[in-house]
Amino acid sequence: MKLAALAAALNLPASSQSPEVLSLEVTDVTHNAAWAQPGSLFVAVRGARADGHSFIQQAEERGAVAVVGEGLPAGVGTRLPYLQVPDARAALADLAAELHGHPSRELKVVGVTGTDGKTTTSWLTRHLLRAAGLRTGLLSTAGYELSDGRLRQFPAHFTTPEAPQLQGILQEMVQEGAQAAVLEASSHALALHRVRGVAWDAAIWTHLTREHLDFHGSVEQYFADKRRLIEASPFAVLNADDPWTERLRGIAPAEVTYSAEGRPADWQASGVQESGQGLQFQVHSPLGDFSATLPMIGVFNVANALGAMAAAAQLGATAEQLQAGLASFGGVPGRMQLVRDPDLPSEQQPRVIVDFAHTPPSLDKALHTLRSTTEGQLWVVLGSAGGNRDPLKRAPLGEVAARCADQAIFTEEDHRHTPLQDILDEMERGAHEGGFSNYRSIGNRQEAIRFAVGQAQPGDTVLLAGKGPEDTLERDTETIPWNETEEAEAALALRPR
Repeated sequence: MKLAALAAALNLPASSQSPEVLSLEVTDVTHNAAWAQPGSLFVAVRGARADGHSFIQQAEERGAVAVVGEGLPAGVGTRLPYLQVPDARAALADLAAELHGHPSRELKVVGVTGTDGKTTTSWLTRHLLRAAGLRTGLLSTAGYELSDGRLRQFPAHFTTPEAPQLQGILQEMVQEGAQAAVLEASSHALALHRVRGVAWDAAIWTHLTREHLDFHGSVEQYFADKRRLIEASPFAVLNADDPWTERLRGIAPAEVTYSAEGRPADWQASGVQESGQGLQFQVHSPLGDFSATLPMIGVFNVANALGAMAAAAQLGATAEQLQAGLASFGGVPGRMQLVRDPDLPSEQQPRVIVDFAHTPPSLDKALHTLRSTTEGQLWVVLGSAGGNRDPLKRAPLGEVAARCADQAIFTEEDHRHTPLQDILDEMERGAHEGGFSNYRSIGNRQEAIRFAVGQAQPGDTVLLAGKGPEDTLERDTETIPWNETEEAEAALALRPR
C-alpha cells in the first residue's frame, strides 16, 4: 500500500510530504523495531519504560521505510521520512486497520469487557453463535481461534494482542470464511488503543471490581477505560447486577440488560439449580421463556450465560438455538476445569479444579462455588503476580484463601523481579491478620500442587487458582513453559494406588 493512502488514513495533509515519499510502498506496520522488515512503517511509541524514537536506527537497519511519531525528541534525527501525529498509539491502530483492509467491517463483532467473567462469556458467545450457524472466530485470554475451532496461543501474555496482530488475525478470519468474531477486550487493550478501528456490533459488560490499578491509577480511570467499549458499540448488553451499570445506561444507541439475581432486566434467570453435572435454570427474555441446561460448575456462570445469550440473540440466534447451544457447551480451558486421573474411579481420588481466579472477588466466588459441592475438605493453591501488578491485592488474596478454604497453600505466580518471599509474606500476613492459621507457603508451584493433591483425600476438592490456561510461568528474568492442567494430571498420577 502506498504511504499516501496511509497518510490519508491518519488525516495528514498530502502537502506534509514530498510526492516521492508518498509514493513509498509500505508492506506492514509495527511499533517494535525488532519486528521491522523491508517495507515496514515504524511507529515510535513513547512507552512507560522506553521511547520508541530510541529504536529508529534499528528499525531502519531492518528495512523500515518511514517513521510515525508524536515529534522527534531533541538530539534525535533520522534519514527516514517522519510523519508527525498527535497520538502514536492511535495511529498504530489506524494504520493496522487500513493496511489489513478493515476486516472487522466484514464480520459481526462482539466485544466483551469487565473484571471477571470476560473469558467465559466470550467462549459462551462464540459457541452460541456457532450453534446459530455463524462461522465464528475468537480472541480471548485462553488463546485465539479462527472459524476452524482450533485453539492457538499468543506468543506473550496479552489478553488482547497489539493492533497489528489483532487486525492480522481478524483478516485471517475473513479469509477463512468467518462471518462473526468475539473479542475479549481488556482494559489495557482499550486504554492503549489496541482494539481501536474494530467495527463492533455488540458489547457485553460483565462487571467491575478493583484490578490493574498499577496501570490505570484509580478505579475511576479503570472504569473509564473499560467504558470505551460501550461508547464504541451500537448495542450494549449490560449486567443489571453490577452497580457500575447505572453509569453505562444510555451510552450506546441501543441496549439490553441481564440479571441472574432477580433484578429487573430484559434477560433474567430463575429457579437456578446446581448439581455435579452443571446448572439448570429458567430463562425469561425478549425471545420468550425457556429452560436452560449449562454443563458448567458455578452458579455465577448463569450471569455469563445470560450476557452471551443476549448478544447472540442480537446477532440473530433463536431461543431454540440458544437452548441447544448452552446444553452442548464444552467449557473453557482453565476456567473451573475438572481434572481427573482416568485410571481411578472418581470416588477414589480428590476432585481437582484448574481455574484462572486471581482477584479476591473471583477467588471468593470460586471457593464458595466449590464449597457447596465438596463433601470433604476444600484446598486451594494460589499465588499473586509480582512486578508492578497491583501489590495491594496480595494480602486480601491470602485472607480470602484462608477464610474460604480449609487448607490454603501459597506459592509462586509470575513473581517476575519481585522477591517471591516478599509476596508470600504479604499473603501470609493477610491470612494471619484475618485470624486464620490454616495456611502454609511452598514457593515452587509444582511442589505446592503435588503436596496439596497428594495430601487431599477422596471427597476433597483442590482448587489450583491463578494460572488457568496460561502457557508460561515467570520467575525473575526466566520464563518457563507451564501447563497447569498437565501439572494437575501429574500430581494425581503420583498419588498412592
